[in-house]
Amino acid sequence: MSNAADHSSHLPTSLLLVGAGKMGGAMLEGWLAKGLDPSRVAVLDPKPSPALMDLAGSAGLRLNPDRAGLTPPEVLVLGIKPQSLAEAAPAIAPLAGPDTVVISILAGKTVADLSRALPQAGAIVRAMPNLPASIGRGATGAFANASTTARQRELTQGLLGAVGIVEWVENETLIDAVTALSGSGPAYLFYLVECLAQAGCDSGLDPSVAERLARETVVGAAELLAGPGLDPAILRQNVTSPGGTTAAALEVLMGHDGLKPLMRRAVAAAERRAGELSG
Repeated sequence: MSNAADHSSHLPTSLLLVGAGKMGGAMLEGWLAKGLDPSRVAVLDPKPSPALMDLAGSAGLRLNPDRAGLTPPEVLVLGIKPQSLAEAAPAIAPLAGPDTVVISILAGKTVADLSRALPQAGAIVRAMPNLPASIGRGATGAFANASTTARQRELTQGLLGAVGIVEWVENETLIDAVTALSGSGPAYLFYLVECLAQAGCDSGLDPSVAERLARETVVGAAELLAGPGLDPAILRQNVTSPGGTTAAALEVLMGHDGLKPLMRRAVAAAERRAGELSG
């Protein structure tokens, strides 16, 4: 089920963000841009970046307020490093109340892990955003536990959808597949650009020319993909003349040992590793 609708009507009345690194900070900027009232936002981060401090000062959100004065918010977002959960849990646990929806972007931490760390929490959503969320073009997979209400799911949709598209999965184990596909996927594309540029160099192009051509080819193709209603297979066919140069290259890429089986093995390896990390 995919949703990328109007988010402004589905923003929380109170939100606590724990950990505002690259991903947490990018999401925070997206929420504020979509209309989240900064006076209703608190951020806990032991080492706030200069950018976060500037954002707090300019927007008026509360950065590292006295925890004694905090009450459980409507939404608590965990953006800390996964390995920091055990250390941070005692301080966070009192703020994850029974009416709070906890949204975790901690890779490898299951709903069971989160429930043990935050025993008062009922509604828990595991989410896996990816790097393009930092420019509002993210692709996030999400799973909600059985305690998550329709309202809490709407709140989560509004927040995650503020930085890109959201795809919900109904089985928590599928988060590993999401991690392998879209979570890690940008790295696959970046490596494709590296390989394409190297192939151009091997054909005699100057390295800087090959890099620019490879980069802009992928960027331009991505813009075409972002257009309305065009299937990638149709786009591929549109640039492939029978018997032409593209067709010759695609014979290699679409062969029995070509790109499809290679990507299948790569995603399967990432999925296995995600499962290992989540125990």
